[in-house]
Amino acid sequence: MYLDFYPPIPSQTTDKTTRREFLNLFVYVPIQIKESKAGKKTSIYNSDKAVNDECEKHNAEALSKADAIRAIRQNILDKPEIYSGQEREVLRLRQLGQMDFIKYFTELSLKKDGKTQMTWKTSVKYLTDFAGSTMTFAELTKKTVSDFKEYLLAAKCRRRYEVTPLSTNSAKLYFTCFLAAINKAIEAGYIQVNPATSNDHIKPKETSRNYLTIEELNRLVKTDCKIEILKRAALFSALTGLRHSDILKLTWGEVLTDNTGTSLKFTQQKTDSKEMMPISEQAAGLLGERKKPTDKVFEGFLYSAYWNEILSHWILNADIDKDITFHCFRHTFATLQLSEGTDIYTVSKMLGHRDLKTTAIYAKVLDKAKREAVNRITLNF
Repeated sequence: MYLDFYPPIPSQTTDKTTRREFLNLFVYVPIQIKESKAGKKTSIYNSDKAVNDECEKHNAEALSKADAIRAIRQNILDKPEIYSGQEREVLRLRQLGQMDFIKYFTELSLKKDGKTQMTWKTSVKYLTDFAGSTMTFAELTKKTVSDFKEYLLAAKCRRRYEVTPLSTNSAKLYFTCFLAAINKAIEAGYIQVNPATSNDHIKPKETSRNYLTIEELNRLVKTDCKIEILKRAALFSALTGLRHSDILKLTWGEVLTDNTGTSLKFTQQKTDSKEMMPISEQAAGLLGERKKPTDKVFEGFLYSAYWNEILSHWILNADIDKDITFHCFRHTFATLQLSEGTDIYTVSKMLGHRDLKTTAIYAKVLDKAKREAVNRITLNF
């Protein structure tokens, strides 16, 4: 749908005269495709009453929004000279209220980088699933914010082939992006009163951090893995704390060697922060033979369901009865460093954490391990 002006008016975006203002609103005709005997496709009205009713409901809402915008434009054209300052401000706020928040949210997501952009885009997808293709700023009420929060907490995971519920921590992540977009809209003047409150935030659930002991790591060293580069990358993560994503993109140009030893100078994919990290001689030994600066260090290293299955078989073959993913090797690095006396601040820096609270989770793991350890000594009273 669009507004048709006669005579033409200056465009709000190009300042050229135009007769049309497109509203990004659509009406739908429910149809189904039926193939004729000649092989040609013909369109006929859908006989499904539920589908027709849904379309009619959507069309009524779209037409109502379009008519509201038309009325505002009509008033502006009819009597601009007699508007008071207050009336003009009311009209301006109404116009802003009719703008599409989902479109604005999408534009914000495109300005993000790497994994952050993926997270914002996924948040937009969940909001679209919840609200439809459009949501005006005026529709962002306290109830809308609360309802979207409840929707996320009950939503299914969007990953392909996944049918499991979305985890609480993932729901918190996507809801945080949504709230951040609202704050940006407030800063830009699109929203006058914040529809969200401090109580709206989703509280994270404390997750368990599985890790391997030194003995278990040594068993893995002596156990064959079907994919040798997977074994090298996993042990490298246990000795450096690097994430899977950073090992995957590590190039030889980011591996520096001098008389003090070997260091990695790289940019963390998750946080986009630049890191300079010394690594041990054993970790350096897992890198292999140096190649061109642009070549990948772990060339051929992948991430897939098949590789995860191979990893699980390797763990089982080493007689380790734990649910270990690749990320657990990073947990192992952190936990073993703390257990060997490395201070938490240094461990936090080596992991590239921005907040010391994130690293403190590993200290809680150690507390639990200590409690389990002292209970192993029992006397027969």
